[in-house]
Amino acid sequence: MTDFDPKLEAFVKDLPKTDLHLHLDGSIRISTLIELAKENGVALPSQTEAGLRELVFKERYVDLPDYLQGFGYTVACMQNVENLSRVAYELAQDNQREGVRYIEVRFAPQFHVNPPITTVDVIRAVDEGLSRATREFNSREQVVSGREPPFDYGIICCAMRMFTQGFSIYFDRMLEAHRYSPPKRVFKYASMELAQAAVRARDDHGAQVVGFDLAGEEAGYPAVAHREAYAYAHRNFLRKTVHAGEAYGPESIFQAITELHAERIGHGTYLLKPDAIRDPSILNPEAYVEKLGEYIADQRITLEVCLTSNLQTNPAMQSIGEHSLRDFLSKRLSVSLCTDNRTVSNTTVTREILLALKHFKITRETLKSIVMYGFKRSFFHGSYLGKRAYVHQMIDYYEAIEAKHGMNDAMLTV
Repeated sequence: MTDFDPKLEAFVKDLPKTDLHLHLDGSIRISTLIELAKENGVALPSQTEAGLRELVFKERYVDLPDYLQGFGYTVACMQNVENLSRVAYELAQDNQREGVRYIEVRFAPQFHVNPPITTVDVIRAVDEGLSRATREFNSREQVVSGREPPFDYGIICCAMRMFTQGFSIYFDRMLEAHRYSPPKRVFKYASMELAQAAVRARDDHGAQVVGFDLAGEEAGYPAVAHREAYAYAHRNFLRKTVHAGEAYGPESIFQAITELHAERIGHGTYLLKPDAIRDPSILNPEAYVEKLGEYIADQRITLEVCLTSNLQTNPAMQSIGEHSLRDFLSKRLSVSLCTDNRTVSNTTVTREILLALKHFKITRETLKSIVMYGFKRSFFHGSYLGKRAYVHQMIDYYEAIEAKHGMNDAMLTV
């Protein structure tokens, strides 16, 4: 991992931070994975953390399929409510230890459905783990006294553009139930079922479900196929984000914001890349991305930027310095730095911020804006006034940390 100035690293670690793009199944502790694999009969390629770092959870990957290899092991170890709750609990703790004060944990509940465990049961199990860690942290004297701001969280349920057959009992059941339907209709049904379950988990069981997401391969699986599920989420006041522009062009982002009402975009790497456009009907790619970028800027549609993950899954990107974040910042877009997968990408929010400082010219003012966008553009579960108060707590605490470390622009140079 990259070495950073210890004083700067200490400052960033102390800052109140968010992670708005955080996959549960990509962020399990490796020690927990090894333990759960033994208990649940899941064969791992190594029984040591060092071995798994070498063989599965690496610093660099060949491509996206190589990156996704590890999820087969993590998901296999998260097939009951006890394990789901434990992984969620530990994930909240890991974030708390590095100064992260708000997380939105996303995952595909349908990958963990094993009758009689339902989709709602899965969501509630994750909520229980996150809630338990939150209560413990916020009962500390530093938080109770008001010297530190509290920790909070939300859950984002991920629908899938497509499933891999045999990946989950749930998908096999869906294929059987709709065996005369084209596969893409099966994905549509699955998305609607998840949206309905997400609302039930929130409204009937009190789970802090705040948003709906769409993940999976973009090419060949357009977002518009999931329009009905997103319309249902929209009508029921679930906030909306979409994985888009990660491995496909600006058209994917356009569809996310126009067809699915997306308020945030996961990754959005190719947003401003006219060369990435594949739709032959778009005759002026430069004008297209200019208008799209202006719309996203004006509407403050936030980009959930994951530097390390994008470098690892995009063979064309040779260094962090080539990332689109440079263009996003020059156009004053709303961006939030996120991990994507803490374990699979071997990263933290602190490290992602330090990488941004190392590779891009970021002033003290810009850094504060990036960090605060995470709080301001979060899908906070409370009231609007409650969210405003929470954001102001974070601003005050951020400024106190700046004063404590004597921070200035010159000190941000890595």
